[in-house]
Amino acid sequence: MKKDVVIIGAGIVGCAIARELSKYDLKITVIEKENDVATGISKANSGIIHAGFNEKKGTLKAELNIKGNQMYDSLAKDLDFNFNRNGALVLGFNDDDMYKLNTLKCNGTVLGVKDLEILSKEELREIEPNLSTDVVGALYAKTSGIVSPYEVTIALAENACENGVEFILNSEVIDIENTDPGYTIVLKDGRCVNSTIVINSAGINSDEINNMINKNKYTLHPVKGEYLLLDKVAGKIINKTIFQVPSKISKGVLVTPTSDGNLLIGPTAKGIDSKSSLDSTKVSLDEILDKSKKSVTTIPTGRILTTFAGLRPRLDYGDFIIEEAIDNENFISLVGIESPGLTAAPAIAVYIKDIISKKLNLKENIYFYPYRKRIIKFTDLSLEEKNELISKNPEYGRMICKCELITEGEIIDSINRPLGARTVDGVKRRTRATMGGCQGIGCLLPISKIISRELGIDITEVTKNSKCSPVIGFKEV
Repeated sequence: MKKDVVIIGAGIVGCAIARELSKYDLKITVIEKENDVATGISKANSGIIHAGFNEKKGTLKAELNIKGNQMYDSLAKDLDFNFNRNGALVLGFNDDDMYKLNTLKCNGTVLGVKDLEILSKEELREIEPNLSTDVVGALYAKTSGIVSPYEVTIALAENACENGVEFILNSEVIDIENTDPGYTIVLKDGRCVNSTIVINSAGINSDEINNMINKNKYTLHPVKGEYLLLDKVAGKIINKTIFQVPSKISKGVLVTPTSDGNLLIGPTAKGIDSKSSLDSTKVSLDEILDKSKKSVTTIPTGRILTTFAGLRPRLDYGDFIIEEAIDNENFISLVGIESPGLTAAPAIAVYIKDIISKKLNLKENIYFYPYRKRIIKFTDLSLEEKNELISKNPEYGRMICKCELITEGEIIDSINRPLGARTVDGVKRRTRATMGGCQGIGCLLPISKIISRELGIDITEVTKNSKCSPVIGFKEV
């Protein structure tokens, strides 16, 4: 069956587009080369919903950042994910910094960013007592917020799926052919998908997809950002997202609480050649700690849980590329969607919808349901609610991840939901199991047994993330 729209890439932007287009009577398919949604850029970034004050007037980054920021309150309510508009502080340490912060405030005001304020050192100490004593003032952006980027992506994908969007996972696109009218997308396993419109939202690989068919060629330059993640005790030392004055290439090392209550520090910003290099180095992690202590001197390094790295699709152009191929009508590429891509994602989705509305007769999907409920968080329930839930479903009375207090019921739900988890990391992204102090040492095997049972596969087939990462190397008898 020929599709109306095929979206290549199931990151935050691709899933936002899928969910937006599911509001209309369209045959939509999302193609993703990995085994789950949110496994690329959307898995490993700062999780900041930026206010937008440092973007350049007249750019798509500025326009879509501000529009996207304003959409997150209603989106979080509809899709039931954590969103905390905690505000951000950009710190100044001298007169030159304060001049730059006033310039950023003026720029943000021109762009339409609301609730920007310059705070004195004394005012800062009242709201963030653990800031460095070297700080002399800050720009306060009250509309900044924090989310879990993979939680948002999963929420968008689940709702899109429930509204009729097809997801084809584990399927790499190796060629695209113009079969006027429309396109044939060739997959690595030999299958082909035909579609009237193709939307290239392939993140770090969007240049390669674009260059298969678009006369305008692009080359992305991966920029690796390394992070330190601390536990929830450390997460209490600050309330706001703490930045330093940004440079031309980066927003710099930040210190921020996460939407789950941890503390996140990073990232670095180093250009690399490989699109798959996600290693962390001691030199880089020491650099993060050194720079972050300029902002917050009380960082408890003994509370570090883990490190991770993510990639950004840097493009020399300096702005988002969202364009229809000049020589291939109905092929739309999104290239260089780096920061503030997470913030802009819901607005990008509307932007794409507006383009498609000029090509297809968009009729309302009368069955569209805008709401999605998250997995039950057992620890958030009252004692009465817990007892009632366990009486109905005993799986919620069996604790599997003792660090994060995740029950068997939650893990089963994460597997059996729309686009449910198929790996241990898939369970982790949906429930936080294995994210605590032991980092999975105590619950990796019990989770694997549950996955094996629920999917009807041998435990030797259960993987941590990809087919190259089996959890165990023997068959239980």
